[in-house]
Amino acid sequence: MFKKPLLALAALVTVGALALTGCTNKNAEPSASGGSSDGPTIAFVPKLQGIPYFEAMNAGGEAAAADLGFTWLYQGPTTADAAAQADIVRSFIQQKVDALIVAPNDPDSMAPLLKQAQDAGITVLTSDTDAPNSVREVFVNQTTEENHGKAIATSLMDAMGGSGEYAIVSCVETAANLNAYIDVIKKEIGDNYPDAKLVDLVYAGEDQAKAASMATDLMNAHPNLKGIIGLCSAAAPGVAQAVKDAGKIGQVFTVGGGTPMSMAPYLKDGSSSASVLWDVQNLGYLTAWTGLQLVDGKTLEPSFDVNDTITGVTFDADTKIELLGPPLIFTKDNVDQFNY
Repeated sequence: MFKKPLLALAALVTVGALALTGCTNKNAEPSASGGSSDGPTIAFVPKLQGIPYFEAMNAGGEAAAADLGFTWLYQGPTTADAAAQADIVRSFIQQKVDALIVAPNDPDSMAPLLKQAQDAGITVLTSDTDAPNSVREVFVNQTTEENHGKAIATSLMDAMGGSGEYAIVSCVETAANLNAYIDVIKKEIGDNYPDAKLVDLVYAGEDQAKAASMATDLMNAHPNLKGIIGLCSAAAPGVAQAVKDAGKIGQVFTVGGGTPMSMAPYLKDGSSSASVLWDVQNLGYLTAWTGLQLVDGKTLEPSFDVNDTITGVTFDADTKIELLGPPLIFTKDNVDQFNY
């Protein structure tokens, strides 16, 4: 994984976050970096531009472009809005990019647009979140739904002592990967922790402040609430902040899927017990690298290494799913090893 300090990335994340709070447009301006003007153009449309998670993916894509010699375009909506995301996809189709990679907010509504892109001769992929009923040629998956859901469930139950009421604050209600994680979490806890009970499931979009507000409401509505899962990178710090603000550190335990830099303060003060994620920069690099392979007409092997830091990647030709690897669990003891 990328462990060397990346000062430029920290600046990028800060600028992206400021841009998000100050922008009134639905869509941010596209950014282009890395590579050669003579190489192919690969565009990535995240669910939401300006949050640390997707800025880290963008940094990985930029690194791949610089290493391998292609143009990397990055543009997403400034709110988790499927319609705004669709407008960006249409724009990239009109630009006739060589490869179009999307992390769809609404996989079903995105599928017809991916077909349009393919019909226009564009190589089409998904990353981070799949559109399984679309024509995408590869889904670059960060981890398996089973492994990720189990890691979150186990982390929460370890913090809660295996019993008590818990709630889930998810993000986009239509996100296929998040919904799959929820199913695994429910089953894992239901099968193995009979004294634990799910009392509520709410959706905050990709909005950290809304996640914090919802977590506060959950604690007020359920006085015996003992645990909260903040399922995505926006919800995880939001629910931890709510516990901290409520003065309930050590009483209400949180886990989630936040990036290391965003979760470090909460892991260190105990308002979050663990953050279950993956190396997001590596996911961005793998996403861009895979787009280039397909544009160049190369075949993905069942198992391969991309470079010295991205190893053991697998590809299932039947499902067309490429897998980065197992999840990483960030705690107060290891969080400072990561710089995104």
